[in-house]
Amino acid sequence: MGHPLWLVLIVGSAWEAPTPLARKKVVSGRIEVYDTTLRDGTQGEGVSVSCEDKLAYARQASKFGVDYIEAGWPGSNPKDAEFFRRSGELDPETRRKLVAFGSTRRKGVAEAGSDPQLAALVRSGCQTVCIVCKSSAWQTEAILGTSLEENLEMISSSVGWLAERGVRVHVDLEHFFDGYKASEAYAVACCRAAVEAGAEALVLCDTNGGALPWEIEAATSATTATFPSVKVGIHAHNDAGLAVANSLAACRAGAKIVQCTTNGVGERCGNADLCAIVATLQLKDVGGAAPPECELRDLTRFSRFVDETLNRAHADAAPYVGASAFAHKGGLHVSAVSRDPRAYEHVDPSLVGNAQRVLVSELSGRANIWTAIENAGLVGSSGRNDVRSWRDRSRAILDRVKKLEALGYSFEGAPASVHLMLLHASPGYCLPFAVADYSVTTSDYDLDSSGRALRKSEKLAASENTARATVKVVLAGKDPTLDVAEGNGPVDALFFALQRALEPTYPTVANVRIADYKVRILDPVSASRAATRVMITFKDLNTAAVWTTVAVDRNVISASANALVDGFEFAVIEHADFCVLCDDDDDDDDDDVAENHHDDDIATPAVDLLQTAR
Repeated sequence: MGHPLWLVLIVGSAWEAPTPLARKKVVSGRIEVYDTTLRDGTQGEGVSVSCEDKLAYARQASKFGVDYIEAGWPGSNPKDAEFFRRSGELDPETRRKLVAFGSTRRKGVAEAGSDPQLAALVRSGCQTVCIVCKSSAWQTEAILGTSLEENLEMISSSVGWLAERGVRVHVDLEHFFDGYKASEAYAVACCRAAVEAGAEALVLCDTNGGALPWEIEAATSATTATFPSVKVGIHAHNDAGLAVANSLAACRAGAKIVQCTTNGVGERCGNADLCAIVATLQLKDVGGAAPPECELRDLTRFSRFVDETLNRAHADAAPYVGASAFAHKGGLHVSAVSRDPRAYEHVDPSLVGNAQRVLVSELSGRANIWTAIENAGLVGSSGRNDVRSWRDRSRAILDRVKKLEALGYSFEGAPASVHLMLLHASPGYCLPFAVADYSVTTSDYDLDSSGRALRKSEKLAASENTARATVKVVLAGKDPTLDVAEGNGPVDALFFALQRALEPTYPTVANVRIADYKVRILDPVSASRAATRVMITFKDLNTAAVWTTVAVDRNVISASANALVDGFEFAVIEHADFCVLCDDDDDDDDDDVAENHHDDDIATPAVDLLQTAR
């Protein structure tokens, strides 16, 4: 096959400057979101998805509004092969957005049609395919191990063969920005090879993630000017922490396709974060770039769905979608946002499906406590729940928070415990239950068939029960109940014992599970005498609601028990079909508001409910 006229001769490693292609109609329109979570994102450490996960993700990404869903490399592994085989299970709109990924023909292969992976791209049934090629002269010779001329021929013949078969071809120009700095002429020659062979889009890749935004903007602007008849895209990695900035810089320079992954998952330090890019493009002015058409109010839910699917902890500090993105802790900040959220929020959190949070901690001011009280709906119009009474009460609550945090509590990550503290301070609040007593026994020994004692770890699987818990629970208007349960460790056994005791009266607790359990030693120098902080996150399997409680004790079992009690109390009051506040007669002069209240109307957290159990 003869070389096209644009294949100029090499002199050393320098290329003659290319001449621009004949000008055609300039590509215009909105920016398109190319989601590569299922391909490039899964190359991140610890990220793995099943075929079922990939199908579920494709449905959600399509519903959210991305334009392309890069689903994998057909034929490269059984999982991707299964996905493309089952893609018919998806709705037509989602199937239309699927992209199959591959590479140019292998070096040394005479014809593109002889390369089985190119044939697999066509067989995938996708309307769009994306192939990767080298666009750096150094990478081509030193890493790929072929000549500059053959690399151009690999690009041209592969794109041409695919285009002849009726698929739209995007070309990922790997190491483009590094290659562009070293030899602009060769990087542009790679683009030209793709465009003249029929490529629909040129995707400029910052593969090593080390380019700077102004370098990205300059090279992208030059490329869009040289090739006005095709779409230019950007694919950025986050190795310098600049993937989002570099993607936005490319959009300012005329890029119409932005490749990214949800929550920024990907190889090494990850890819450009789809959530931050989509939100910024839709809510900010990025050089006049027309924003994508995604359901922005669904962004936070989509982000958290993805982490759940990938079995990753959600990043609290993630821009726009993180739990801490609109959280305020310092008293001055809370006071300011209570007047006008714009004081410390750059966008309205509801626009991205998130919400403002006011944290309660030792750094809190009264504004933090007051906001939490108002959000809990505890302020009434008269009596002991009026504004004046709660303002007086809020000072006592704040003092208590500071004292408890000095002991090791951390309430900012345990909003359920804060909510309970406010309820316990409410006149008329009745505890749905109380734990009168509990005990836990553990054993790491069992007898083998000959009667010889063996450690369970020597003969039993990790799932075997190793602990037994007994709890005595007092329920309103009922005799105390005593229940026993076994579990894989003392906390597990306590959880099941409490659940068994409460379920007959409060059936919804059957749906409660422990989603996360964290233990922190607060004073390592004190060793085994140190105070221990336990934080437990619960999840309702029926509603998907999640809540976290905290407790501190020098006995880790006691701390765990206290956090468990808080967690079940929160579950009960959140799903109760009755009012948790007893009628409070305004004319009643009786100071005995409730058994669990102190004179200052501040009840202790659940930690105090178990004092008699120690």
